[in-house]
Amino acid sequence: MASPRLATFCCPTRDAATQLVLSFQPRAFHALCLGSCALRLGLGLLQLLPPRQPARPAAPALHLASFPQASSRILRAAAACDVLGCLGIAVRSAVWLGFPDFVENVSEVNGTDIWPAVFCVGSAMWIQLLYSACFWWLFCYAVDAYLVIRRSAGLSTILLYHMMAWGLAALLCVEGGVMLYHPSVSRCEKGLQHAIPHYVTTYLPLMLVLVANPVLFWKTVTAVASLLKGRQGIYTETERRTGAVIKIRFFKIMLVLIICWLSNIINESLLFYLEMQPDINGGSLKYVRIAAKTTWVIMGMLNPAQGFLLSLAFYGWMGCSLDLSSPRKELQWESLTTSEAERACASPVGSSGPCDSQGARKKTPGLGLDSDEALSLLSEGSDASTVEIQTTSGSRHEHEADSAPAQGGP
Repeated sequence: MASPRLATFCCPTRDAATQLVLSFQPRAFHALCLGSCALRLGLGLLQLLPPRQPARPAAPALHLASFPQASSRILRAAAACDVLGCLGIAVRSAVWLGFPDFVENVSEVNGTDIWPAVFCVGSAMWIQLLYSACFWWLFCYAVDAYLVIRRSAGLSTILLYHMMAWGLAALLCVEGGVMLYHPSVSRCEKGLQHAIPHYVTTYLPLMLVLVANPVLFWKTVTAVASLLKGRQGIYTETERRTGAVIKIRFFKIMLVLIICWLSNIINESLLFYLEMQPDINGGSLKYVRIAAKTTWVIMGMLNPAQGFLLSLAFYGWMGCSLDLSSPRKELQWESLTTSEAERACASPVGSSGPCDSQGARKKTPGLGLDSDEALSLLSEGSDASTVEIQTTSGSRHEHEADSAPAQGGP
């Protein structure tokens, strides 16, 4: 699991609350973490297998794949951070299980072997850095989704997202580590106030995602409704279903984050409460200790599962080659090429003006994308939403093609 208590454990002067949870059935706990990580990585690899794609039509088409969008890169970066962070948890748990004597040397104040402390600090910082970067990337995804719908985002912003995600994650991780291990790992200063900066830098990205992302998602959904109304001037049942699918997708994302990380916030609150007590072993604190240990175990199960559950929220089983659903017809994203537009707008000489005005599609400034493509970008990977968008687009094209000859007639 990802917790600032892993870094605090590296200090020989660790507090009693940290010792309470880390000494609670350590072998069973790390076995649980290792199993959860292995399951998450295995299922993640399964989803990376290439899907079975139906044969593409020979007719020329303009697919969104030809536009490498920032949102795709953001999701790949977040997935990479989650996988690497999960590998860090797996390696740390494997060492705890396989080399218990090596781990015991971390607690030696005047030990001559520095490698146990190096591994403890290195693995804790690795896990914190990558999960913090993952949270920053998820925040960038919410920002990018809103900017795409507001038509002010493009590929140029991906550099800014990289700087924000990796830069802020590294800055907070280094700052928290320096404050925690001052003046050195073997002589950490003792006291709750000394560890607070480390805990704040660890949970700040998580709290930002849990608080800011719902606001950004809600503003995006509101903008989607306006965009859908503006495409044809009406808000039909199809547009309502498209907006509902996007809203459900955002809800799934936040639900996964809350399920996987709420236990961390509860556990940290309980441990802080215990640290402020003169004796954490008092009889009146029995149920608080039980709750802290319970949420600690839940963290070990749910934190590594975040990546796989998020992939289900983003893509479902689209990335898996197993036939888990019945075959269905795939609707292609077709756009009128120049020759197709000419055929659809075939009319006598001198009547091409109305065709030109009808063939024009609303474009996203700076991106060369119309409103349908912006919506498809937002719902990338979601079968249902893409089908709705493509169906609406296709019906509009058919209407334009049918009306063009009538307008060109004598």
